[in-house]
Amino acid sequence: MKKAFDVSDKLFELYHRVHRLLNESMTEEGVSLARSKFLFYLCKLGPCRSTDIADALKFAPRTVTEAIDGLERDRLVVRQPDPDDRRAKIVSITEMGRQALEAAEGPRKQMIGELFATLDDRELDQLHEIVGKLVIKAEDMRAKRKDEISSAAE
Repeated sequence: MKKAFDVSDKLFELYHRVHRLLNESMTEEGVSLARSKFLFYLCKLGPCRSTDIADALKFAPRTVTEAIDGLERDRLVVRQPDPDDRRAKIVSITEMGRQALEAAEGPRKQMIGELFATLDDRELDQLHEIVGKLVIKAEDMRAKRKDEISSAAE
């Protein structure tokens, strides 16, 4: 079991180091890693409500609203009335937001390329398979946990 904890600790350490390095590199280009996630999903989803973004990113609606407030203040997104629901707003990425996202993409690709160049193709394939298995198991565990909580609540 100690070995599993050691590997887990290394994975968390890697995640945090890469996250920090990515964030620093992308922020130097004008958009942080967190902000780029919002902009990326707006590009992918197209104009949408903030609740759609919250669902896509699995964030609390309040977190998304605060992030959109900042992005709008910096003119990276714009809110417009929803033609189908006058109480709601549709969020769209602006041209300035697209440019900021594009500028941050270069350092992200460069940093990831440099990091993973440490591994040969066989190692990359193995890592992909191993991490994939862990992701599936974690999702299964989460679903089981949610089922158990639901059953206990009934």
